[in-house]
Formats: sequence, C-alpha cells, structure tokens
Amino acid sequence: MDSKLTLDTRTGLPEHLRVLADKYPRETWRGHANFNELTAFWLDRHLMFRQIMEKLIGDTQAHLDDKAGPRYGAELSRYTGFFLQQLHGHHGIEDAHYFPQFKPLDARVSGAFDLLDHDHHALDGHLHALADHTNAVLRALQKGGNARDEAGALLARHEGFQRFLDRHLTDEEEVIVPLVLEYGADMA
Repeated sequence: MDSKLTLDTRTGLPEHLRVLADKYPRETWRGHANFNELTAFWLDRHLMFRQIMEKLIGDTQAHLDDKAGPRYGAELSRYTGFFLQQLHGHHGIEDAHYFPQFKPLDARVSGAFDLLDHDHHALDGHLHALADHTNAVLRALQKGGNARDEAGALLARHEGFQRFLDRHLTDEEEVIVPLVLEYGADMA
C-alpha cells in the first residue's frame, strides 16, 4: 500500500475515493431519505468508541494529576476491556458482512474497502499495544505503586491511538454512509 494511504500518515480519504463523500456531505446525512435506523446505530457505535477513548484519556490524565481516586484501576480495566472487545467485534462484523455487501455497489469507491481493511489490520497492532500498556498500569497498581511511569506511557498510547481511530472511523463513515444514501443499501 502507498505509504501516503496508511492509517499512520493519511489525513483523509484520497481524492479519487471521495466521489460519493463529496456528493453527500456529512451535514446532509441524517436528513436524507435513505438514511436508516441501522445506519444511525452504526454511527452511534462509532461515537461510543470515540467517547470511551475520551474517558480513558481523561481518567488517565486525572490519575497523573492525582485527581482520579481509588477507582482508577478498576475503571481502567473495565472500560478498556469493554472497548477492546467491542471494537474487535465491530471490525469483525464489518469485515465479514458490511464491507462485502457494500464493495460491489460502486466501482468508483471499491478501492476504499481495501484501504479500510488495511486499517483494520493496522489497528489490531494498536489494540494489542493498548492492552499491553493498560496491563502494565494495572500490574503496577496491584503492586501498590502509583504507576506514574506506566500511566504516562499509557496516556501517550491513548492519545496516539485516538488519532488513528478517529482517522479510520471518519474515513469509514465517509465511505459507507454515502453508499447507503446513494443506493439505499440496507446494512442488515
């Protein structure tokens, strides 16, 4: 894959894959006749992933600022576990069901699915690193330490992952939703 198109370096969908995204700007989506409840649910799942990342970042920053309180470890474990499980499942459903359904709809954007699939593989490495950094914090906390070094490394991992995740989710939305609007595709 072209290095300008990797999740680490790209700043948006390449121009040649934006044909439907440009035709259907984000602010018009919810008012379109083909915008359905399943599409709204899918977008809400993306919003949930963004919100959990915000919470994890905020909680870890609060821990580093000595403002998190005694529940930091338990909440970090619970929210990270939920996040990782749900994101992994979400990507599995997209790869096995949604992407194969949408890819043949429009040859002009079919290459976007290769890009998104590549993202999912790249995100797997980031998910494993996020789990490893989270576990390092939890181990340090269990040993009775304040885990400041580990939490600092985790915060950097959170912030980097947030950028990757947001880029992926935004690009994915700008591929899928315009396809739904153009073709009335049902994501079921």
